Amino acid sequence: MTTTVEGAVHDERAASLRLGAHIRLLRHARAMTLVQLADATDLSHPFLSQLERGLAQPSLSTLRRVAVALETSPIELIAAADAPDEKAAEVEVHRSDERLVDDGFAAAPARTLAHGTRPMHPLEVVGENVSAGEAYVHAEDEFVYVLAGAVRVDLAGEIQTLGRGDSVYYRGGVAHRWWSATGEAYRLLVVKQGPSGWRSA
Repeated sequence: MTTTVEGAVHDERAASLRLGAHIRLLRHARAMTLVQLADATDLSHPFLSQLERGLAQPSLSTLRRVAVALETSPIELIAAADAPDEKAAEVEVHRSDERLVDDGFAAAPARTLAHGTRPMHPLEVVGENVSAGEAYVHAEDEFVYVLAGAVRVDLAGEIQTLGRGDSVYYRGGVAHRWWSATGEAYRLLVVKQGPSGWRSA
């Protein structure tokens, strides 16, 4: 029993370290100081310093504030904290019954389809929002493929309607948001460029 508890504590600590390292990596990629991140999130500088060193565990709401400030999503931060097993470097399989994370991506339920730090971040996003909501902007390129339903996509003020089988690719720096075109649920495959693909804007 002690071994199991110690193993769980070790895994939790390792996940906290990976999360902190990824937050630091993103912050540096965005050319932000800890003070600037603290201002953007309304979180204290000491707390963020502890978070980056793996010494603090954020709530989902705190993680969302950090994610928005760093132009990413909570689920992408969670995925970076997940430890891939030994085989994950080569092959990673996900099953359809895996749990969605509420408000994981663009305020919609989502699940990550790749864990750890990868050159691409594939996500399944499920939503039914009928209002546009806030627009998102990030430095990375992004690809969206409609698996089910229909969405309206606002790309820097240009609105497109996409149905099942349609897709859109846009470069980093383009303000974007989407919502249901019919009032019915939609399901998207979203692939975002990851850390290894970062380029200067």
